[in-house]
Amino acid sequence: MKESERRSAPYPGVRRTVVRSVATLVGMFAFAFALVPLYDVFCEVTGINGKTNGTAQALIHQEVDESRYVTVQFITRNGSGLPWNLEVETRQVRVHPGQSTEVGFAFQNASSAGTWGRAVPSVSPSNAAPHLRKMTCFCFEEQHLMAGERLELPLVFQLSRDLPPDINTVTLVYTLYPVTRDEAPLQALATDGKGDEA
Repeated sequence: MKESERRSAPYPGVRRTVVRSVATLVGMFAFAFALVPLYDVFCEVTGINGKTNGTAQALIHQEVDESRYVTVQFITRNGSGLPWNLEVETRQVRVHPGQSTEVGFAFQNASSAGTWGRAVPSVSPSNAAPHLRKMTCFCFEEQHLMAGERLELPLVFQLSRDLPPDINTVTLVYTLYPVTRDEAPLQALATDGKGDEA
């Protein structure tokens, strides 16, 4: 075989390695893309990692367990990219399992523009998450605040009577995250004040 033919001849080992590497990269990308929804479904089914229900739940009419108190703590955190503050009127409450309780929260947009955001909850310890029922919560939907706007919203919750007896403290953490939305229609309404009339 001539030298020129040897140089132009394909290397089967190299080609096989490249094809396998590309296939592996595509598979890894597909797996990473599917991992988040799969993880959310897994956490919702098992209650692991303190994931809470994202929809309103009905109040369970059951006798209040007055023989026991549970301390519920509230922590608020800001995720990156959202210039909001989230405050809670009281950092902790003592409740009886089976008792419904309301706590007030306040959102404040510290920026000079209207933005969308969402408060994402998590519960610790994670095995308390299935026993926390939220009847009213700002976390069920995205919120919009105009520049400098303050919004006060309630959380109404209940701990079920079958909360494990070794759980004496439940911590509910709300983390704020930005939500990308088109601001143009809302800004037009705010400046025009006449709905869709120009």
